[in-house]
Amino acid sequence: MKKIGILTSGGDCGGLNAVLKGAALMAESNGLELYIIPNGYAGLYNLVDRDNLVKLDLQRLDRFDASFAGSEAGHSRVKIKAIRNPEKYNRIKEGMKKFHLDGLIISGGDDSGSVMVDLSQQGVSCIHAPKTMDLDLQTYSVGGDSTINRIAQFVHDLKTTGKTHNRVLVTEVFGRYAGHTAFRSGIAAEADCILIPEIPVDWNIVYEHLAKRFTRRIRQSDVHSGTYTIVVAEGMKNADGSEIFDESAGIDAFGHKKLAGAGKYTCQQIQKRMKDDPAMPIFMKETGMFVEGVYEIPEVREIHPGHLVRAGNSSAYDVNFGFEAGAAAVLLLLDGKSGVTVSKVKGRKVEYIESSKAIMQRHVDLDQVALHESLGICFGRTPVAYEPILREMDGVYERIY
Repeated sequence: MKKIGILTSGGDCGGLNAVLKGAALMAESNGLELYIIPNGYAGLYNLVDRDNLVKLDLQRLDRFDASFAGSEAGHSRVKIKAIRNPEKYNRIKEGMKKFHLDGLIISGGDDSGSVMVDLSQQGVSCIHAPKTMDLDLQTYSVGGDSTINRIAQFVHDLKTTGKTHNRVLVTEVFGRYAGHTAFRSGIAAEADCILIPEIPVDWNIVYEHLAKRFTRRIRQSDVHSGTYTIVVAEGMKNADGSEIFDESAGIDAFGHKKLAGAGKYTCQQIQKRMKDDPAMPIFMKETGMFVEGVYEIPEVREIHPGHLVRAGNSSAYDVNFGFEAGAAAVLLLLDGKSGVTVSKVKGRKVEYIESSKAIMQRHVDLDQVALHESLGICFGRTPVAYEPILREMDGVYERIY
């Protein structure tokens, strides 16, 4: 193996440039050449039509920062199997042959990982460096920690405007059908309520928690000031199991519904209950806020940080993991491995698992949720008692993600 191609695919996030640099530096130290295949799988499919590729040598590596979010290699959402051209796999192999690429490093999430599995089964040597801010792979994935930190900062900062206007603030975040980012960022920001896909929402329980905590804060404040914060994962479901999404949003390249509307729906459910609650006008009058016909219930606002949670700078943890995952991917290719996902680098141990297993969706641990319910956070259900199992550890560190 002399030349390797690297591509990043799916949604952008923190840590990806560290994957590129880690792979390039490990290739350099082993006498290999690493080339960027731009624009994800679209670029791979069209590789045969390109005139040249950018080599990630030391000079080129100096031109971008590992801590920047996003990817110097560019992205696209393309499912190779869905391409109608019956010669699609041969076209990809011809492109690799044209540039003498002996293998590929692919950094992506579950959808991108499934394409990588497909390519491996078609005889393309490739290694998967796990990437998704959703954290729903079986391994840790680059981007998760950066996104959690970004969301937590936004939710925390929004409390200033919430307190100023005595508003209920609902922040909708990415995550599809796994609530890891909403869960962890909500805890870090000390959100009052966190709604995740793993727990169908009972709106009466949410409102009961909100009404009690929100009104208490404002009543006890010497200037009658307070807020209540909710973090909502886009894949949230109602108690009856029904999904919440905007039909007009359409579907993505992998056939998934584009989830939208959870934040707006949450606001509607709260506002409806506020209007039906006879205690709410009394509270508004007691705290000097009530104005008939104008301001009869507190304001409920939704916030969409959207792609801001993918942008900016990467967390230190993601930069570390990205370097290690990129470097490990090169070492696995050198050893002749294909169709596997980097799990972690632990000292001299480079751990990996079969990619078809790595991309199986992982959900939030509901026992972990119960711990935080015991601390007073609402998750849209009747709180479950937390029953700890106490055990002594031998010093092995396990990351909470």
